[in-house]
Amino acid sequence: MNPLRSLILAAAGNEALGRAVAALPATRGIVDRFVAGETVADAVTAAARLVDDGLFVTLDYLGENTGQAAQADHTVRTYLALLDRLRGEGLSARVEVSVKLSAVGQLLDEKLALDNAWRICAAAEQLGTTVTLDMEDHRTTDSTLRVLSELRRTWPWVGGVLQAYLKRTESDAAGLAVADSRIRLCKGAYAEPPEVAYADGHEVDLAYVRCANILLGGSGYPMFATHDPRLITILGERARWYGRKPGGYEYQMLYGVRPDEQRRLAAEGETVRVYLPFGEQWYGYLVRRLAERPANLAFFLRALASRS
Repeated sequence: MNPLRSLILAAAGNEALGRAVAALPATRGIVDRFVAGETVADAVTAAARLVDDGLFVTLDYLGENTGQAAQADHTVRTYLALLDRLRGEGLSARVEVSVKLSAVGQLLDEKLALDNAWRICAAAEQLGTTVTLDMEDHRTTDSTLRVLSELRRTWPWVGGVLQAYLKRTESDAAGLAVADSRIRLCKGAYAEPPEVAYADGHEVDLAYVRCANILLGGSGYPMFATHDPRLITILGERARWYGRKPGGYEYQMLYGVRPDEQRRLAAEGETVRVYLPFGEQWYGYLVRRLAERPANLAFFLRALASRS
């Protein structure tokens, strides 16, 4: 792994540094580039703008590694309020939600996380939209896949996420490339040990394409999360080879990353979904975005330096 990327990822878990950065008004510009805002109203307003541009959206209420049941319940209630607001604004046909199980109690008790995710899925069903369970570091993978399997007994449309840089992912993809299964494939954004994850970028790209072939060859609905122009070209070619037409898969990109490319693909008839985060706990998310493209770090540091 790139040493600078490793350093940046280590900073993502530094709570003291996070509080210091959050207190600096000058960070607001770069935060606004990647995060919709802090409130449900901010999130829905940003989602509506993206929908007007012909895009689809998945909304993520930021927060992870919750250590208190009350905080997990607060997260659930925020999602319920968000879903209610989406219904009121008529956005449910193009906007879903993404949920991190660690934010709804996974580290406390897997059953608690399942019950809380159940509440969100039930509300989404009433609204007529879907839910995708985010994937976090490799220590939660088995638990997350168990919860996904349980939820899909009632709601086959509940989506999951696989991370191509994990060496286990090809096997996981083969088991999830089934009818009605919605799977987002991403490269991975956590600092992982070499025994479980590929460290070399080229190896990760090759693994991504192998996993994409498995998903495209199955009977589920692949969701390709990447901003890499070369991978996007390859994915389009592989989709055509497997007889997949636009609408039989989708591209996913992060809010604030390559927005022109998002609109270009949508204009060509592709389904493009924007991952749109919101909430006060933006620090860890922001740092992982910096790690994905360390050149962003220079912009961030200039913002900090100009705070006076």
